Amino acid sequence: MADRKPFMGDLKIDKDLQGLLDASKTPLTDEELSEQRISFAYGNAPADAKTITKESVRRASKHILVNA
Repeated sequence: MADRKPFMGDLKIDKDLQGLLDASKTPLTDEELSEQRISFAYGNAPADAKTITKESVRRASKHILVNA
């Protein structure tokens, strides 16, 4: 079994890293969340789909409602 001693005891947390982690916990605005959804949908479109653009996904997102 692997020696786990380096992982036991007091951990020293890097303050810069902790600051970045804390900053990442801030909630997204509705606009940011919408842009993430648009980017996700565009990124999952077939690569050879010449008619699908990020703008076309943005337009479609305004007409398609998702029940949550």
